[in-house]
Amino acid sequence: MSSELDQQYINTIRFLSVDMVQQANSGHPGMPLGAAPMAWVLWMRWLRYNPRNPQWVNRDRFVLSAGHASALLYSLLHLTGYDLSLDDIRQFRQWGSKTPGHPERGHTPGVEVTTGPLGQGMANAVGMTIAEAQLAARYNRPEHAVIDHHTYAIVSDGDLMEGVASEAASLAGHLKLGKLVCLYDDNHVTLAAGTDITFSEDRAKRFEAYGWQTLHVSDGNDVDMISAALDEARAETARPTLIVVRTHIGYGSPEQDSFKAHGSPLGVEDVKKTKQTLGWPLKPDFLVPAAALAHFREALPRGAAAETAWQERLDGYAKAFPGLAQELLGRLRGELPADWDADIPVFPADGKGIATRVASGKVMNALAPKLAALFGGSADLDSSTHTNLKGLGDFNPSPAVGQDTQGSDSAGWSRAGRNLHFGVREHAMGAVANGLAVHGGFLPYGSTFLIFSDYQRPAIRLAALMGLHVVHVFTHDSIALGEDGPTHQPVEQLASLRAIPNLTLIRPADANETAVAWKVAVTSKRHPVLLALTRQDLPTLDRVRYASAEGLRRGAYVLSDAKDGKPQLILIASGSEVNLILAAADRLQGEGIPVRCVSMPSWELFENQPQSYRDSVLPPDVSARLAVELGVPQGWDRYTGARGDMLGVERFGASAPAEVLLREYGFTVDNVCARAKALLA
Repeated sequence: MSSELDQQYINTIRFLSVDMVQQANSGHPGMPLGAAPMAWVLWMRWLRYNPRNPQWVNRDRFVLSAGHASALLYSLLHLTGYDLSLDDIRQFRQWGSKTPGHPERGHTPGVEVTTGPLGQGMANAVGMTIAEAQLAARYNRPEHAVIDHHTYAIVSDGDLMEGVASEAASLAGHLKLGKLVCLYDDNHVTLAAGTDITFSEDRAKRFEAYGWQTLHVSDGNDVDMISAALDEARAETARPTLIVVRTHIGYGSPEQDSFKAHGSPLGVEDVKKTKQTLGWPLKPDFLVPAAALAHFREALPRGAAAETAWQERLDGYAKAFPGLAQELLGRLRGELPADWDADIPVFPADGKGIATRVASGKVMNALAPKLAALFGGSADLDSSTHTNLKGLGDFNPSPAVGQDTQGSDSAGWSRAGRNLHFGVREHAMGAVANGLAVHGGFLPYGSTFLIFSDYQRPAIRLAALMGLHVVHVFTHDSIALGEDGPTHQPVEQLASLRAIPNLTLIRPADANETAVAWKVAVTSKRHPVLLALTRQDLPTLDRVRYASAEGLRRGAYVLSDAKDGKPQLILIASGSEVNLILAAADRLQGEGIPVRCVSMPSWELFENQPQSYRDSVLPPDVSARLAVELGVPQGWDRYTGARGDMLGVERFGASAPAEVLLREYGFTVDNVCARAKALLA
């Protein structure tokens, strides 16, 4: 079914992977043994890439969604000439190596996205495909196809079991993403069992119901059958494709078709037997025959030629369409237009004010015309989260005659649309946003209620791990959302999200803090940003009386102070509770108690400030400190200190009007003043 040389090339991948796992005494050898033929066909016959420039804009994207098979990917990267040496291969899963246990974006050249949590990579691939389609529609012109590439993924049984992949696959089918091709390693085995014990539906029919083309390869070692399936997949432009490839986990080993080959090294003796079965020399380990290396390194001149040809097309495009080319290249470099923030509104003081979710929507629509990279949507909550970019169209295939288009943007449906309707798919929304970010050229955002951040947490964590520039717009941020009750009222979510490293959470106190929060979100390029916004109206503070909202950039700032700048008491709050502490401070000041009010919208931004600034906001010699926030108190003691106090929410919410809930939970001026005086006593 393949030539002797083809078998040598495939076995080179297999046994580099097996030797990696065995030397580390840790890893997953089974999938590389079974999936090596499909990986070889894809990488050496179809995938367009340039190992000397892993960031080439128009490369095909490859996602190993089954990240536990990382040894397979590292073998391919080394063999095809990426900056990954044989010594790096030998250091698999070791401290400081470039070959960690699961693929990590930014850590290993050629790794597009961090994978391991199953299903996330497949959903990321959907986001990458959306990115290509939107950029192509926005910038390509007749005879000038400067954005034109596919996204490929190798997925496992575990990926298809996970709900996030199902959500993403449903969305991909609806959007008719013809440039997405997933190779399904159908080996009938998971980590702890055969799939018959848990996974009996017809996966191909499920994907057909999603709107995918499904193809079958009955023998995962038949490289010509695999290649023909890939050819057919590429020819389909209106549907994503799932290629079901029947493979054998641990192929050639004594544990072939056993779950024992999945997640543990084969062992010295079984490695020897596997090499004998497949006709591979027992020694040396990490063998790369000269003919095999020469074959794989053909990827170097081929990739360089492909990029050179594309660069010539890009040069011609830039001459014909200089404005479009400048915008496209600026987006791909992550650059901001010079006047991107010129139209962000300044909100006048207003005692009634507006909800921060409404202010956020106004800011987003001021940004969108100048910030072409801003792209995203909500989980069927546009009217509640105010995240629709008005007049910029919906990213959707053109509607069929008679199709229901209610809820659509006024500019209609097209691939160039800027509003992505995720539907009720929060799990996929976070992962698709990550895929948009890793593709490049986008500032993606997703939006839902803060309570449903729990659905997105795995994707948020991965965005933080990868340092991706993604904005999460979460509204209805406290029990003050009112009558919907405890199922929708976040209590522990703020603390839980603050626990994620490299995630900046901002909870603005009014419309102007919200405007500054968006400025921070747009310019914070090395980590995700989360905005926690209110359902209820908040007064827009008089910034003549109080400090400028620009103080938000530093995470916390003195909003109002004792007359002599020497407070006996510090009140600290975020978001909607800032107005509460200001009202309490007015009463306490009237009683002769010098009070400082600190708005603290972002712990993370505050922690990044010099100690001298932090001490100027929270002087160490003022120990009477009261923090007020509609969430669990966890973590606030770092700012209140040992002698301070925190007014928070330590039980679930309830269904009632907001004003009743705030009274019953103690978020009143009377209670804040009483708690503050207790500290002074």
